[in-house]
Amino acid sequence: MSNPGNSDILLAISTPPFWHCGRTIPKHSLHTLLALAPAALLSILQWGVPAVRVMALAVLTALVTEAVCQTLMKRKLTQDNGTAAITGLLLAFLLPASAPWWLVALGSACAIGIGRMAFGGYGANQVSATLVGWALIFVSFPAFMDPTSSLLQTSLFDPLLRIKYFGSAAAADLSLTDLLLGRQLGGLGAAQSGALLLGGLYLVLRGVVRWEIPLAFLLGVLAAASALHLMNGALYAGPLVHLASGSTVLAAFFLATEDSCSPHRRIPMLCYGLIGGVLVMLIRTFGIYTDGAPFAVMLINLLAPLFTLIRSRPFGARPGWKNKAAAEQRRTEA
Repeated sequence: MSNPGNSDILLAISTPPFWHCGRTIPKHSLHTLLALAPAALLSILQWGVPAVRVMALAVLTALVTEAVCQTLMKRKLTQDNGTAAITGLLLAFLLPASAPWWLVALGSACAIGIGRMAFGGYGANQVSATLVGWALIFVSFPAFMDPTSSLLQTSLFDPLLRIKYFGSAAAADLSLTDLLLGRQLGGLGAAQSGALLLGGLYLVLRGVVRWEIPLAFLLGVLAAASALHLMNGALYAGPLVHLASGSTVLAAFFLATEDSCSPHRRIPMLCYGLIGGVLVMLIRTFGIYTDGAPFAVMLINLLAPLFTLIRSRPFGARPGWKNKAAAEQRRTEA
């Protein structure tokens, strides 16, 4: 408090720098890895050793690449915080089980080296590092990234591919239970929609991820898919199929919610997630790609600074405070 006898003294009061809420990056990473574990286990049960190979190689390459970059940049090694492992595992979830070793290593190295360390390290990237590595190999080697053409020995099929080229009638025999249990052709872990949903809810309940972005993202997909289905039910499949297939759930809970690439206030977060969900359906329906979720997340990552500019009124301010403040400023200037 200031001394009443000396009104010129102004003291700034703030919390001590050593006070914090107890949340740390390693704890955040641990909860995220626990949330991804069910999907990883189901993918191993479904694909066996190839799934283990892809996930282990992606994580190992991510850790080594981060260590090399930090050594060259003369920075402290931070492989023990788990962020690089999460990036590698998320990349593996977007790859088919048949991905060759060099493709996995290249994608993981690009995700860390170009997607993260080129921007300054963890927390400085404006676009999801996982999706940067995925996009580079997806565009460069589409044949190896397509599960339909590379996994010929399986009886599973890609529901989004059927819907895109054969209409909603091709999805009439699809069981929602099968889609949630991962009995579909797609990314290694991205196809495990049910397990990812449980993991995402775990993150929300633990407070690691706020509910606004995942809920708005899923509502955007639901609203856009419902509108298209009402317009032409014979051509466009229902919303539940789009929610449970592809990488929709993975994008909603694990990709779109990356801290450095997303807004942090409620209204911007809701707009961010809602537009991302709508973009998923626009890319799937009118684009050349069957699953538009990764590209949709990259687009809203780039738009995140614009969403951040959306601000609510100050605490305690009455409606119309901006107009009154502007009028007062004009009178002062006059």
